[in-house]
Amino acid sequence: MKYLVIFTFVAILASLSAALFYMMNNQGQEKSRGQKMAFALALRVGLSILLFVCIVLAWHFGYIQPTGIRPGQ
Repeated sequence: MKYLVIFTFVAILASLSAALFYMMNNQGQEKSRGQKMAFALALRVGLSILLFVCIVLAWHFGYIQPTGIRPGQ
């Protein structure tokens, strides 16, 4: 589970940096550059949602346990 989270964070950062590259790159056509940037940002959102769902499922099935301050104490 730890490796899945690390891999997903790296993929999210790579997608975000790809979107930044497409935004800052002045070469090529304006429309294709915007489409590539939008796809990279959509991929980042999808990966973030996937990571959240995986963490919630891992908690539900008992693969990970919450730690820290417990409410009511």
